[in-house]
Amino acid sequence: MSSSAGAGTDTVAALARRGLVKQTTGAEALGRLLGEREVTFYLGIDPTGPSLHAGHLVGLLAMAHLQRAGHRPVLLIGGATARVGDPSDKDDMRPLLPVETVSRNAALMQRQVGRFIDLERTVIVDNAAWLADLGYLDFLRDIGRHFSVNRMLSFEAYRRRLQTGLSFLEFNYLLLQAYDYLVLHREHGCRLQIGGDDQWANILAGVDLIRRVEQAEAHALTWPLVTTADGKKMGKTAAGALFLDPERVSPYQFYQYWINVPDADVAALLALLTLLPDEEVAELGRLRDQEIMAAKERLAMELTGMVHGPEEAAGARETSRALFGGRGDRHGERDSMPGATLPAAELEPGIPVADLFARTSLCASKSDARRLIQQGGARINDTRLTRVEETIGLGDVRGGELVLRAGKKRFFRFLVQ
Repeated sequence: MSSSAGAGTDTVAALARRGLVKQTTGAEALGRLLGEREVTFYLGIDPTGPSLHAGHLVGLLAMAHLQRAGHRPVLLIGGATARVGDPSDKDDMRPLLPVETVSRNAALMQRQVGRFIDLERTVIVDNAAWLADLGYLDFLRDIGRHFSVNRMLSFEAYRRRLQTGLSFLEFNYLLLQAYDYLVLHREHGCRLQIGGDDQWANILAGVDLIRRVEQAEAHALTWPLVTTADGKKMGKTAAGALFLDPERVSPYQFYQYWINVPDADVAALLALLTLLPDEEVAELGRLRDQEIMAAKERLAMELTGMVHGPEEAAGARETSRALFGGRGDRHGERDSMPGATLPAAELEPGIPVADLFARTSLCASKSDARRLIQQGGARINDTRLTRVEETIGLGDVRGGELVLRAGKKRFFRFLVQ
């Protein structure tokens, strides 16, 4: 085997060590491909929501590893396919989104992706460029004829949806994604598509389409869908998805999620979701009992730093240490925080921040609260307050609570009911 092929094999092995390989079109063939000087690969993300969430992290890290290994990423934004809805890993049809919503989501998504990969060395495309005005009859004649309905129904994702109802719209999704791969192969020389293992059927359809239409070799790589040790979907919280948008999930809340993951998940998550060297991942993964908090803090810092920046990560760590002494939220410290209940109905019209702080043990009066805010010492849910005129409403509630902070170490929690 040549040295270049050996380098490609090493890349596949490195991804596998990090937990980033579930299925491939052949590890040896993929190793030969990645042994070339630069391989163009792509990851597709449908902008179906206003923010990426923790479920997207594995794909973003996989892109980062491959880019660091010298390969060229293509980020495909599914501006067209987001209007259709992927039936993979879904029990019901996705709600159809207006074009304006999809476009707005796509713009927000690009900014978040830039935290993980070098966008200056990344090709960014939107499949609406070739799918939105695609002639249906031409598409059926040129592309549809290469697909077997029987084979499509043999895939688990489509077979399962038959039980609840698979719309013709969704049935076309596999063809559209396969066509995306063909277009990227033709226009950008793309030879590898990566994605979660729920996308295996869709990706494989593109590999097969390129082989049939172009008589060319293309490859696929998927990673396993990630769940925590207790079987829960990674990134799910009591309040919903763990979004990367700080307006939806504050840096502190994001940090706290990772510092509170089950001990049994820490080693795998360090490998899967950070860019730390293998040796450091292994060293941290060996920590046990009380020492494991050091590994959790490193995991939380790495992820929060990538998503929100080093300063926000440091601030979240400072808040966490002040609240819980570096022990996460596992020993009941949060329950012992001074607090009170707050009826949700009071928050509907909004409460002035000075009034809210004046109702706590943090401030003796409204004037005291106003001074605290003006001096920059007031925070709610780890967001610094800058204007006395601000109001707090139901949209500011996180996980059923509002955590108020004065200075570095004084806290008060409102449970919103």
